[in-house]
Amino acid sequence: MLNPQLNKHGELQHLLSIEGLPKSIVNHILDTASSFVGISDRDVKKVPLMRGKSVFNLFFENSTRTRTTFEIASKRLSADVINLNIQASSASKGESLLDTIDNLSAMHADMFVVRHAQSGAPYLIAKHLHDTRQSHVHVVNAGDGRHAHPTQGLLDMYTIRHYKKDFTNLTVAIVGDILHSRVARSDIHALTTLGVPEVRAIGPHTLLPGGLEQMGVRTFTNMEEGLKGVDVIIMLRLQNERMSGALLPSAQEYFKSYGLTPERLALAKPDAIVMHPGPMNRGVEIDSAVADGPQAVILPQVTFGIAVRMAVMSIVAGTQG
Repeated sequence: MLNPQLNKHGELQHLLSIEGLPKSIVNHILDTASSFVGISDRDVKKVPLMRGKSVFNLFFENSTRTRTTFEIASKRLSADVINLNIQASSASKGESLLDTIDNLSAMHADMFVVRHAQSGAPYLIAKHLHDTRQSHVHVVNAGDGRHAHPTQGLLDMYTIRHYKKDFTNLTVAIVGDILHSRVARSDIHALTTLGVPEVRAIGPHTLLPGGLEQMGVRTFTNMEEGLKGVDVIIMLRLQNERMSGALLPSAQEYFKSYGLTPERLALAKPDAIVMHPGPMNRGVEIDSAVADGPQAVILPQVTFGIAVRMAVMSIVAGTQG
C-alpha cells in the first residue's frame, strides 16, 4: 500500500491522517460536507447513504464530544451504530487490538471509528484489514496519541472556509500546547495543503516541538507579536494533566502570557475569527469575554463537525477496497 488511505483508484478508503492527502480529496470532503450542513435528525430518511451499514465506535480513550458527533453523523446517514467501551471489555482481558478487530469484523462491521492513546493504532488496523483481505471494512481515525485528529482538522478547515471563503491570502495562528496536540498537527497539514501562505505557532518554548519550520510554520514565543494582523486564531486546549511539572509553571502564569484576552484579540485583524476544538478551559487558554464574544465561532465548529464527519463517512463507505 503506497498511501494506505487510498485505494488503487486513488479514492479515499480510510481516513487516517490529513498528512499526504491530495488537495483534491480535502476539497471534495469540504464540498460534500456543505451539502449536509443543516440536516437534522428529522431529515434522516432523506440521507440513506449508509442504510444497512454497521459503524462500530471503538473508543479506547474517552471523548464524549467526538464520539457523540460521530454517532449523530452515522445516524443521520441511516447507519447502524454500535458504541463499544473497549477499556472495560476486551483490552482489560488481555485481548490484543487486532484480535478485537477480527472478532468485530466477523460481526459484519463496515466501518471502525477508532480513538486510541497510541499513535499509529488506526494505521495498524487498516494494514491488518488489508493484509487479511478485509478491505471492504473502512477505518476512520478519531484521534490517535499525539499523532493526528483528521476530522477535527477538516472541520476546522470547513469553519475557516465558511467564514473566510478563500485560503490563499490568510494568516492563521495556532496557540498553545502544540507539542502534545494532534489537532495542531492535523491543522498544520491541512492549512499547508490548502495553500495558506502563513501559518504561525505561538506558545512557550517548552510546548513548541522541533521541526515546525520544516513544516512551513513560523514560531513565536511572544503572544502579542504572533497575533499581529492574523485572520484566524485557533486556541488549543491545555491538557490540565500537563499543567504542572517541568513544562509549565501554573495555569495562572500561562494565562498571563498566552491566554486570549480582548486586548490581545484586538492585535489581530478586526474581522479575525477565534476557534477552539473544545472543551475550553476558561481563564486558562481563553477569556470568557472572547469565548462568548462576536468573533468566536466555537459553537458553529461543533455543528460543522457533524456535517464533516457525515461527509468523511459517506465518501469512505462508498469506495471499494
